[in-house]
Parts: sequence; structure tokens; C-alpha cells
Amino acid sequence: MARSHAFNGIELWGAHAFGLEHQPQYDAKWLKEMGLSISMLSDYLPIAGDEHYADQKCQHIFRLAKHWETQKVRTFAGHQASAAVGSNERARMTCRLRNICAYAEQQGLSVLVETHPGTLADTPQSIMQLLDEVNHPALKLNFDTLHVWEAGEDPVAFHHEVAEHVGHYHLKNVLSRELLSVFSPDNVYSPAGSRFGMVPLFQGVLDYHRFVPELLKRNDVSASLEWFGNDVKQTLLADKAELDIFRHRAYADVSPL
Repeated sequence: MARSHAFNGIELWGAHAFGLEHQPQYDAKWLKEMGLSISMLSDYLPIAGDEHYADQKCQHIFRLAKHWETQKVRTFAGHQASAAVGSNERARMTCRLRNICAYAEQQGLSVLVETHPGTLADTPQSIMQLLDEVNHPALKLNFDTLHVWEAGEDPVAFHHEVAEHVGHYHLKNVLSRELLSVFSPDNVYSPAGSRFGMVPLFQGVLDYHRFVPELLKRNDVSASLEWFGNDVKQTLLADKAELDIFRHRAYADVSPL
């Protein structure tokens, strides 16, 4: 489907990469033959807890990233809201994340922390603090536009502040602020979870008509249409068609010198 409808690539979830690990016929070469690539490998690198386990997990994920020939590994900045993390614990977590970034850099990889509630990257203030605390060139942001808006920030304004640190974007929408819990991990990863409130990109409460032109000001933008609801193919194709209109309009607005 991705090949037939001119998608550029696929963001691969770590759980699926693990499942494909013992099927070597599925790799970057296989995708390249279809004109596709893996834009990002998305998993959860432990920045708290047992250090030996964290090292093993990072080695495993980075090895899979190399197998799929992607330079981007997505993670969460822990699993606690920034307001609930004390200064000493935060220092330990950011030190671990800095060490992970140093190891990733040795492998030619970047570590992308997702802007997400219930993590150290859950508010604009904590995100900026995290970038400053880790202070490593391999650390990037996976700019989840809806979650930035969920934190009470204007995504366009905040994007102006952090654009140089953004390595990838997640694009999704919701019917109303009251229904944001539909994207909580306990619900969204459950096959029996509710999908009520998930809507196509340009039909929700977040105004992507404002944000997409901001996105297109950047060169070589890497972004994922993130869809957990029903009618997967139809929704993705409709959203892509809308995005293509913006992209073609942006190219048409560029006047030759």
C-alpha cells in the first residue's frame, strides 16, 4: 500500500522490529527495492531503572536500527510526569539519557525524545530544560504536534523555539480536548481500546491548516501520519492527499530568481 500510493517510508515500531528480527529477508534492501525506507525506529529506551538492562536494550535497538538503515531511534523521556520527578532523580535520568546519546552518536544514530504527557518532555518548559540538561548533539525531538497542543502551547509558536532540535514529527488529531485520553498508552495500545475521538488530520480541533505551512518551511522534513483508528488505508490516503495539496501549493508559491 505504501509503495502503491507514493509514501516515502514507514516508521517502524520496536515491537514489530523484534518480531521481524529472525526473518532476515525483511530488511532495508527489501524496502529499497520498493522505493521505501524506515524513517524512524520507535521504541522505549530505559532512562531509569537497572543500568545493565538499559545497556542491553540500547545495544539491541541500535543494532536493529542499523539493520533497517535508519539513523533515528525514538524514545520517551521516562514514564513519569516532569512535575512528579525530583531534582536528584531528574539528574540521574538526564545523565542516563546523555550516556545513551553518546553511545548512539558512536553508532551514527540520533535519539529522538517524543514530546509526550507523563514524561520529562511533557511541557514546553521541561522540554527546553531537558535539551539544556542533556546538551548532546545526538539528542533530537520527535515533535508530536497534538501533544504539544495538549500541554497548552501553540504548536506554531513553540516550533519556532525548538525547530533546530526537531528530527521528526508526529501528525494526528482529536475531535475535542475532552477526548485526549483516547491517546493514553493504556487505551491506544489495547486492541479493545476506544477509538472514539480519533479523527483525520484536518477534521480535528488542532488547526493543521496553520501548522503544515510552518512545517513546509523546513527542508527535508521527516514526518509520520500517526493513525490508531479504523479505516486505516482510507484515512491515511485521504490525509496524504490533503498534505500533498499543501506541498504542491508551497512549491508553486516559490518564485524563480
